[in-house]
Order: sequence, then structure tokens, then C-alpha cells
Amino acid sequence: MAAASGFATSVAGVKTMESLILKTCSSSTNYSLSQFRVFCKPIVNNNRRIVKRGVSLNPRCDVVSAESLDLENKNDARASSVSALEQLKNSGVDRYSKEKSSIVVVGLSVHTAPVEMREKLATPEAEWPRAIGELCGLHHIEEAAVLSTCNRMEIYVVALSWHRGLREVTEWMAKTSGIPASELREHLFILRDNDATQHLFEVSAGLDSLVLGEGQILSQVKQVVKVGQGVPGFGRNISDLFKRAITVGKRVRTETNIASGAVSVSSAAVELALMKLPASSLPTTRMLVIGAGKMGKLVIKHLVSKGCTQMVVVNRSEERVALIREEFDSVDIIYKPLTEMITCASEADVIFTSTASDIPLFMKEHVEGLSPVGPDVGGLRLFIDISVPRNVGSCVSELDDAKVYNVDDLKEVVAANKEDRHRKAMEAQVIISDESKQFEAWRDSLETVPTIKKLRALVEGIRVSELEKCLAKMGDDIPKKTRRAVDDLSRGIMNKILHGPMQHLRCDGSDSRTLGETLENMHALNRMFSLETDISIFEQKIRAKTEQSQK
Repeated sequence: MAAASGFATSVAGVKTMESLILKTCSSSTNYSLSQFRVFCKPIVNNNRRIVKRGVSLNPRCDVVSAESLDLENKNDARASSVSALEQLKNSGVDRYSKEKSSIVVVGLSVHTAPVEMREKLATPEAEWPRAIGELCGLHHIEEAAVLSTCNRMEIYVVALSWHRGLREVTEWMAKTSGIPASELREHLFILRDNDATQHLFEVSAGLDSLVLGEGQILSQVKQVVKVGQGVPGFGRNISDLFKRAITVGKRVRTETNIASGAVSVSSAAVELALMKLPASSLPTTRMLVIGAGKMGKLVIKHLVSKGCTQMVVVNRSEERVALIREEFDSVDIIYKPLTEMITCASEADVIFTSTASDIPLFMKEHVEGLSPVGPDVGGLRLFIDISVPRNVGSCVSELDDAKVYNVDDLKEVVAANKEDRHRKAMEAQVIISDESKQFEAWRDSLETVPTIKKLRALVEGIRVSELEKCLAKMGDDIPKKTRRAVDDLSRGIMNKILHGPMQHLRCDGSDSRTLGETLENMHALNRMFSLETDISIFEQKIRAKTEQSQK
């Protein structure tokens, strides 16, 4: 096997690789993907299927069955008396040298997990770079990105081994959240390669949102790219995936009418509050909005659209509230600092919370001492909490005069227009399918990049060597202009000769050339110019990971 021969000449390299392999493989003996429940969304024209034990998603998204893992475990036990490199031969890891790395998404969302679990995994934007660094420090993870919103927590990775990478990411999520891995797996969804790509495109287009077609998720996907720029581990594959997802989100909203009349989480929160209030009470209902960020501003906007002319806004500083007041100058918006939050809550009938606080702002003991609300609003003080982590403890609902609603309760609001939006989603799927094919073609074409680099380096070496011979024959007193002209001439000849081969090594979906034809061209050039290397792709990546772990 190439993985053994590549390091045979270096004792230190063998020991390092043995150590790394033992560390990464020994703990996977009892690990089985059949412990996961994998959720796939029932979107029209989507050929994804729910994964059951031992059943594959598609030829590129296979699932390891319990039987195959048992066989692998027996092989590992049988090989316990031989060297780590011999175990590597028997473990099936040689597939690394035959397959490219996989893009995998591991996550949970409002569709698969309750808010109680999502809030434990919620990762603030400021911590995304740290999370990327920790994930890329895992043995089988090359690149990573985090998408954490009120409705989802998704980890996107490029994995050397997708099933080993999946284990490492799951264990990282369990360690980060404090949720046992066995419990976490009950709510995770796992998608690989084209399915992972399509999922992110659907997320960016608003097809996977609680409110179909909502626009805020697109800005959140953009923020992933903004935060990831310059962060080691937010690499070429993940970066291009998210950038194309932004393009998809824009195309879907421009070319379809899925966003027409679409409501956001904030507007759904306002709709929910109005559903729970007596029909005639809106003009006199005392509204309190806590938090003046994006979500809070949208709550205010939708309250105004429903005819609300007065409200109190509690925020850390007055600056944002002042800007909102300027935008809605016909509405009486009263600013109060956070220190007066409880006093303001005592004077409010409906309280919207949308802050980034990681601890609850209201618990039972905070609410039970508030002044009672009047019978004209139903005798109940409503807390509409659209924050994750939650700003209002569920224990508040134990009180007779208070009721708490969180983001999971918004499903009641959006159910009514579901059928109409699914018709619009069918139009969006055509765009998503087209963009998915283009992204996969681009990623497949990356296989030819090493050949392109080696061919150009080979020819450049020949050019420079022959140029030096030519200049030496011409003597030392050659004018700089002549020297530059000869150099430009040789470079121009080289580029023109390479143009054809380079064109036939690229397959980005923009022409009729198939990936198979491109790979045939790559293999032919490798043979003709002896471009193959002795080190397999797997060995190169393992060596890079080893060097990284030793720094």
C-alpha cells in the first residue's frame, strides 16, 4: 500500500504516523453511524431519502452499516499484534487515496431539535473563529464553518474521512454543549457532499426556514463568510460553498416570488401575539420590546405595520433606539435603559425579547411580583421570546397570570400559508439544482489542480534552463532590453503551448466537457510528462496534519 511505502524511508515519519493513526482509529472501534437519526426535509423534487441502518443515500453519500463496522472491528482485533502501519492496510483507510475529501454538514435545527437543546449549542458570532480552529485541529477535519442562528446550529466541514470526521465533530459538539453524544445523535441531521451542498443552498434561499422564504437567513450566511475571511481553516472549499450559497439566495429571491409577502421570525412573533390577544385590544395594549438589534427592530417595524402607535424599547444604549425613532417618526417610541427593565415589564401587557444574553432575563421570581394586567387583554401577560439562548425561562409559564412563547411556538403562525409557499419552493429548486451541479463540477475539477501546477512547474523549469543557456551564449554585455525581450519571448511561447492542455484540464460546468474527459486528460498528461508523485493524497494530508499537531 502506498501509505506504508511513502514513509518507509523515514523511521521518525513512521513513528509519527503510527502515533497519529492509533490515536484517531482506536477510539472508533465501538462507533456506529446507525446510532444517528438522520433527518431529510420533504421538499418537492428532492431525491434525498431518510437514512436507515445500513442503507445508502446515493452513490456519493454512503452510510456505514453495522455489519461492515463489525467486520472492521474484527479486522482491527486480528491485527493487534502487528504494526500500526499494517493495521492501516487492513482498516480500509486506503480509500483516502482514491476519493477526494468530503463536505459534510452535521447539525440540528428547529425541524429536528427543541429550543432547549439548540440553546446549549448556540455559538455567538464572536466565537466562530475559535470554533473553526478547534474543529480544524481534529485529526480528520481540513476546513470548517459554523452557522448558528435562533433556528439552527450547523457545522460544515471538509473531512479526510467523512465517517471518522463525523465522529470527531459529534464528540466536539457534545463536549461544547455538555449534551451526551448519545442524546445529541437523536436530534442531529447528517448530509454529505451534494446533499450537504444542496442543503446549504436551500437554507440560504429560505426554503429550510421556519418561515419559508424569510430573508434574514441570507444575511446570516453572508456573515459566516465575513467572519471567516482570514481565519485559518475557513478554506477554499468551504469559502466557495458559502459564497455560492449567497449567490443562490439572491437568485431565488430575484427570479422567484418566494419572498413576496414572506414573513420573518420577528413578524411571525408579532402575528402570534395578535392571535393571542382579544381582537379589539390592540389600540390599548402596552407593548414592550427588549433589545434593539436586527430582530428587535423588525419587531418594532411589524408592530407599526399592525397599527401600534406607542411602545417602550429597553436597550443597553439609546443610540440604536434613536435611529429607529428617526425611521418611524410617526410612532411614540420611548427608550428605557436595561436597569429599568423590570419596572417597564410591570407596566407592559406584551413583552418581546430579542437580546444576545446567554442567561435568562426573566425567571419566575422576577415575574410573580409584577403588577397584574387588565382583563381587556385577557388577564395574561404575554412573553414572546425569539432569542436563542432564551431570554425568558419556561418556569414563567407556571404562573397563572403569565404565558411564555418561544421560537418553536411560531409554527402555529406559519402553517396557514405553507401550501402556497411550497409551490414557490418548486421554482427555487430548479435554481438550486443548477447551482449545485456547477459547484460540484468546480469541486471535481480541483482534482486536476496538482497536475496543472506540476505541468506548469516542469515547463517553467525547462524554459528557465534553456533561457540561461541562450543568454550565456550571447555574452555578458547583453542590453537589459534585449534580455527582457528574450525572456518575454520564451514565456510567451511557453504560455501558448500550455494553453491547450490547461484548457482541457479544467471542468467548471461552463462548457460541454465532462468530468470523465477531464480526468482522462489529466491521467494522460501525468503519464506523458511523468508527473505522478510517489506520495499518495492520503499520505500528503496525513503528513500535513501531523506537522500541524506538532507545532
